[in-house]
Amino acid sequence: MARKQTRWAAFALCAATMTAGVSAAEAQVAATAPDGGPSLVNPGPKASPARKAQYKANRARRRTIREARSAAGANSAAASSIVQGVTASAPSLPPGALDLGNGITLMLNYTGEFAANPSGGRRQGSAYAGQVFFGLDADLGRLAGIEGGSVHTIVTQRHGRSLAQDDIGNTTSVQEIYGGGQTAHLSLLSYEQKLFDNRLDIEAGRLLATVNFLGSPLYCNFQNNGLCGNPKGAFKMTNITWWPIATWGAHAKAWLTDKVFVHAGVYEVNPRDQQDNQNGIDWSTRGATGVVVPIEAGYSTNFGNDPLPRNYSVGAIIDQSDYTDPVQDVGRGAYLLSGLDPLTRFGRSAVFARFDQMVWRPDPTGVQGLSLFGVAMAGTGGRQFEDYFFNGGAVLTGPFPGRPYDTLGVSFALEHFSPIGLANIRAARAKVGLGYGGVSSTQTILELSYGIQLTPAVRLMPNLQYVINPQLQERYFAQPKRVPDAFVVGAKLSVDLFTLAGLAKGPGSL
Repeated sequence: MARKQTRWAAFALCAATMTAGVSAAEAQVAATAPDGGPSLVNPGPKASPARKAQYKANRARRRTIREARSAAGANSAAASSIVQGVTASAPSLPPGALDLGNGITLMLNYTGEFAANPSGGRRQGSAYAGQVFFGLDADLGRLAGIEGGSVHTIVTQRHGRSLAQDDIGNTTSVQEIYGGGQTAHLSLLSYEQKLFDNRLDIEAGRLLATVNFLGSPLYCNFQNNGLCGNPKGAFKMTNITWWPIATWGAHAKAWLTDKVFVHAGVYEVNPRDQQDNQNGIDWSTRGATGVVVPIEAGYSTNFGNDPLPRNYSVGAIIDQSDYTDPVQDVGRGAYLLSGLDPLTRFGRSAVFARFDQMVWRPDPTGVQGLSLFGVAMAGTGGRQFEDYFFNGGAVLTGPFPGRPYDTLGVSFALEHFSPIGLANIRAARAKVGLGYGGVSSTQTILELSYGIQLTPAVRLMPNLQYVINPQLQERYFAQPKRVPDAFVVGAKLSVDLFTLAGLAKGPGSL
């Protein structure tokens, strides 16, 4: 079935492109391009303006896919939609985007996540959360002759409730689409400039650090926030900025070779931007408490230069901003006992290592295959509530004949709470005469998911999650009985609205 689809796609593309002067060989390359991008054969200086424009558009499209897959991080709205799992496309394929033909590309997506816990947690319940995503990428080379320049914009609107917050009691959401304020946000507005034949890439504006650093399209094959859209330990150990809340920032990545990169950035830390009544349109630095500086170096390949693409990287997050002490109040006592404000401290850090590797690929012209991934993170400075974090898993794309864009995934995310972090639990339980028995220093989420490509525009991902040791929200520290492990049934629906309207293409219609 998959081979038959490939033959029909090649035939249709060949017929369409022959009229534009593209050879049958070029059409076959376009049909079988493993990262979903069309042929990159340069039409030459004598080609028509339309052919030259299409070649530039194809290059930009391919670059988006490779950028999203790379540990070097996403810049554009299109690549961000892949990394954050808001597109209905399968991993390694482009989002359903509307190309206006003049260098402007639009994306419009809806993502909804349902979760219910038939057993475990504080009580049984269900919750639904959703997000509308609008993205715009403007290629200034095509629009204004500024080669390598581009502008990126993302607007999001979030709504709904959190099962973890309302019913389970754990600190990691089982619906990653919840959080950051259930309201509309200007989540990205930036200028990007590529230099030296794309070997140096600089971006500045209203940015999100964890989209630029710590993302992967593999992570959002799962619904829990321990994995999708970034390793959660980063937010516990530092003030690194998270989706969908942008702050002032800049970052630069340099490709030393076509596979080796270095990457560094600096981002404002501003607690005011994280308040639920903020919409990302107040650009003042009033309330800023410092900056966070992520750095990373890695080895990254793609389908264009490696039959089994891989990413290996190491990095650090240097947090030069204020944070709340996990235990102490302003008088150096326990704030849970005194009722005084927590002590404000300055400066902490974390280090991380991560990888993803395709280990099996049955067809060298396809995206189907098995990929493994993992992240290890540890706090290295400051008084950390969480001292280390691990996640990992496997994603199989095309698990069954005739289902080339479905995915099957299994994963885990483990948070380990430091002795400092656990001191609050001891204090809270001692205050009401309870012992410390039955409280664990770890919280783990296991997840099994299956992504179904229902149509080129619609993707449904039912999933099963199991939350181990969920009693770690501060308001439940003094609860006499241990909160039981929670079994969660979930489902994620993603719809690319331009593809649904017939204005863009998705998996199976490329």
